[in-house]
Amino acid sequence: MADHWHRRILEPRATLFAVLTTVCISVGGLVEIVPMFGAKTGPEAMEGIHPYSPLEVAGRDIYIREGCYTCHSQMVRPMRSETLRYGPWSRAGEYAWDRPFLLGSRRIGPDLHRVGGKWPDAWHYDHMKDPAGMTEGTIMPNYPWLLEDSYDPADVQASLTALQTVGTPYTDEDIASAPAKMKEQGDAIVGRLATAGIQTTSDKEIIALIAYLQRLGVDGRAQIKAQEEP
Repeated sequence: MADHWHRRILEPRATLFAVLTTVCISVGGLVEIVPMFGAKTGPEAMEGIHPYSPLEVAGRDIYIREGCYTCHSQMVRPMRSETLRYGPWSRAGEYAWDRPFLLGSRRIGPDLHRVGGKWPDAWHYDHMKDPAGMTEGTIMPNYPWLLEDSYDPADVQASLTALQTVGTPYTDEDIASAPAKMKEQGDAIVGRLATAGIQTTSDKEIIALIAYLQRLGVDGRAQIKAQEEP
């Protein structure tokens, strides 16, 4: 049986074979790696999807800190049982400004991707204070410190700066004015809580968390509804 050309030419020449192998691997690697630096990473934002407000960023940081994503997913699968319970299935473009993604890998509690506007602010306040008092049979722990601890606007500004660095379209003015915007949005939530007999201040962590939860699934809702209409 005749030897193949590579056995006669390449295999006896170890140095040549090693050089050509390195060249081939390098070319293949460059073809895969270079486009990553020239293309926008992540899903393209859907129409109507906007970056989180500073107060919502603060709430999202608290949500991550407390490990809420380990029990609650934020991804409604395209199955009838899912959409009947949680609402329209999740689109990739809805996550354009989620850094990091909080899709979740299991559900000890319900999915939260469409929770925005489902309950009033007072419900969320009481639920974080005493989950069992709001949902019978839940194993969710109490989070009373959220009602007492205050967030630091400087920490939120640092988060906004980090998000700006990785491509979220926050301007320097947005970051500088974050404390005032946080107070404005927080005061609105405090006002709604007051109508339910709850007294608190806009700098509490619970206010930031409520702002974040009430935002989930709100952006793009009209566009998604239009897509689902026949």
